[in-house]
This record gives sequence, structure tokens and C-alpha cells, in this order.
Amino acid sequence: MTKEDWKKYSEADSECAVRNVLDRLGDKWSMLVIIVLGVEGTLRFNKLHSFIGDISQKMLTVTLKSLEADGLITRTVFPEIPPRVEYALTERGASLLPHMEALAEWAATHMEGIYASREKYVRS
Repeated sequence: MTKEDWKKYSEADSECAVRNVLDRLGDKWSMLVIIVLGVEGTLRFNKLHSFIGDISQKMLTVTLKSLEADGLITRTVFPEIPPRVEYALTERGASLLPHMEALAEWAATHMEGIYASREKYVRS
């Protein structure tokens, strides 16, 4: 990446693509929702909630709405009684999976060293 490219990606305003996307995906739950939908496929709300576990229903709802607004997931409502709602990744959402997998692999590879560095830092 050249300095000119970096300038384009690091603008300090709301038009900065990198900051905008990281704001959305850098929260506590968005990446996890995308990964679960990528691994498990289309899921209903309660099943998705059970895979994530410690997220509140309200926070899961907020996260799903944000991801839907960005076109990363779809929400399909079936006209049944009671209504059935399913969530799935869009093509755009699925295109994030290899990058998230690479980040997860990097984290797993380096986490032990990161913990050791943190411990050393606290002791100094």
C-alpha cells in the first residue's frame, strides 16, 4: 500500500472507509454473528442466540439490525402464525469470512505471546 492509498483510507471523517467499517465490525458482537452465520448457515433468532450465548436478546436485535442496514445479512420474515424469521449472510457478508478467519488464525497463533507481553508490561 502506498502513502497515497493510506491517506485515502485513513481520512479523519465519516467518509473514511476503514474507520467506518471498523466502527461497525469492531464492536463486541458483529464479527461473532457473521462467523456463526457463515459456519451454521441460515438461522432463526433463538438458534442464533443459543450459539452466541452470553449476548442479550436486545443486543442481538440491535446487532442484527446494524448488519442488515449494511447489507451484510438478510432478514426473511415468513407469513406464518407465529411468524418465522430467519437470518443469513449476504454475498457481501460472506466475503468477510476469509478475512475474519485469517484474523482468528493470527490471534490464535499470537495470543500466548500477547498475554506474555501484557504480563511483562504490568510487572514493569
